[in-house]
Amino acid sequence: MKFISHYAILAFAASAACQQTRPVQCLPMFNGTVGNGTVGSEQQISSKTIRSVNATDANQGVAVDATYFYSIDNFSITKHNKTTGQAIMQWFGGANGPIIHLDGAVVINGTLYAPHSNYPHSPETSSVEEWNVTTMEHIRSYSFGVNRGSLTWIDQDSTGTWYGTFANYDRVQKGQTQPYGLSMNTQLVRFSPGPESPFQYISQSWIFPQELVSENFSPMSNSGGSFGPDGWLYITGHDASAAYIVQIPSAGSILIWVATVDLPDIAGQGIAWDRSKGPQNGGNGTLYGISRESKQVVEMSVPLQTCQTTTNLPVGSILGPGSFIDPDSD
Repeated sequence: MKFISHYAILAFAASAACQQTRPVQCLPMFNGTVGNGTVGSEQQISSKTIRSVNATDANQGVAVDATYFYSIDNFSITKHNKTTGQAIMQWFGGANGPIIHLDGAVVINGTLYAPHSNYPHSPETSSVEEWNVTTMEHIRSYSFGVNRGSLTWIDQDSTGTWYGTFANYDRVQKGQTQPYGLSMNTQLVRFSPGPESPFQYISQSWIFPQELVSENFSPMSNSGGSFGPDGWLYITGHDASAAYIVQIPSAGSILIWVATVDLPDIAGQGIAWDRSKGPQNGGNGTLYGISRESKQVVEMSVPLQTCQTTTNLPVGSILGPGSFIDPDSD
């Protein structure tokens, strides 16, 4: 869609959205998302691949900081020079070690935080594992034990609050007779810190919209997540070549699916925004993902949203006498 002929279309979309029970997410004059907070899949955003770098560990996810990126497999992490792509150091845990199934990761202040689970074994257990990115030494572990599912990603928003997803699956694992937790039971959680860990408590949780789960997650689940420099939360499935922008609702427990970002050169799994530089290239942000098939880390340019996400959207309407609505007629 090109802006020279868009303003009438955007104005119409905004007008139509005002008729919905949920308001427009953003003003109509900006580069990016225009959604009404319902399904959102019709709000399509394109990306551009910048480069692909060979990485033997590019099987589960990726992390990135100002100088390096980190390709991640089940029990190994390789540190790469971000400019050249050269692999310079690896942590390797081995198939018989306590680290079984890493997913994506995030680097905060020199520490790499990685979600970990015992997938595909039962009962589902999860932990957060931590590494010093200078030495690549494993330094800490925080275990959730048997909890809400398999932890697949964690990240901080702009306020420093931790979020993550406990995934569940419709898929029946080998040796089992029942689905592995049901995909609709996948939950985005907000963590609250305690004296032992920043992940000690879960203060709130939400599920994903049925349409998003059935169309893009099932029989697997939400595999990756990362907060963009624009403040929006971008999540991925297990296999689809896309990221989904989601919004925490003002009321209720179901996330709002705002838009879909086309990412043709990756197939789900862990993603990581490079937040070290902020907006660049005319308002574009840099997102890292992986291709399991080609064993590559993929760097992509994605348009950032110029409007701000908010959880203070209006909920319902206040009506006076003569304007009351019969609930049975709505």
